[in-house]
Amino acid sequence: MVVQSSEQATGPVVAAEQQRSQAVLDATKQLAGCLKADGRRFALTGGVAAYALGVPRRSLHDADFCILREEAGEVTTLLGKAGIRVWEPPEDWLIKAEWQGQTIDLIFELGGQPVTPDLLERATVMPVDSVRMPVLSPTDLVVSQLTAFSEHHCDFGVVLPLARTLRERVDWAEVRRSAEGRAMAEAFLFLLERLDVIAAAPGGTRDRGSE
Repeated sequence: MVVQSSEQATGPVVAAEQQRSQAVLDATKQLAGCLKADGRRFALTGGVAAYALGVPRRSLHDADFCILREEAGEVTTLLGKAGIRVWEPPEDWLIKAEWQGQTIDLIFELGGQPVTPDLLERATVMPVDSVRMPVLSPTDLVVSQLTAFSEHHCDFGVVLPLARTLRERVDWAEVRRSAEGRAMAEAFLFLLERLDVIAAAPGGTRDRGSE
């Protein structure tokens, strides 16, 4: 019986994660190309957006796009014509698509708030694995992650690297305003203060990210 050491097993695992992540990126580029060609308003969000903004890449599991609810029907038709399978899940705040086995979420709401033209206009066009597309602004991306926290979904470990990497590009005053009254989001901001990722902001004290 041959037993693999942890070092021997690591190589295939890493290779599999890299292959999966590249497949997600390929799906991202395919869908973005369809939306761009048709002149649709959208912005990349989620883990792929974090990767595009410079957050060290972990295993990517799916692609997330923000679109306007009023354009969902046109987007569904467009993607269907391009051979991308689209369906409506039970949740009423997104539609789902699939391209070559990879799942894509097309989101109308972030953290319970509707995707708006202003949100999409704040996105920055940048290369994502060599294809240029709008990517949610660092502030909006952090806000979307914090406002999605709940008692049933609250993984600080996923969002912490995002906050660390983007802290100098985030408007933390805006993040605090968005988090007000949300216990989990406020707890995460407190954690960032204790870890010295951002400065405490009592009485108008400036955050490190705005210095």
